[in-house]
Amino acid sequence: MANHKSALKRIRSNDKKRLRNRFQHKTARNAVRRLRELTDKKEATTLLPSVISMLDKLAKKNIIHANKAANIKSKLTKRVAAL
Repeated sequence: MANHKSALKRIRSNDKKRLRNRFQHKTARNAVRRLRELTDKKEATTLLPSVISMLDKLAKKNIIHANKAANIKSKLTKRVAAL
């Protein structure tokens, strides 16, 4: 167990960040899943920019790897274009 005041604070801040990262990651995954299930092109094209923005933010904060975000964005864009 941590003995220093700064170590205790670091534990608290790490826990807060972990929970925030988990929430943002799960929200983005659900948005991607929702976009994949859509069959209406108009609805999909309106949702696509917000999903891409979510993925970019996750990659910027190193919650997911930048290449993974790029791969997901590419696949989603191709899927929406094919509708």
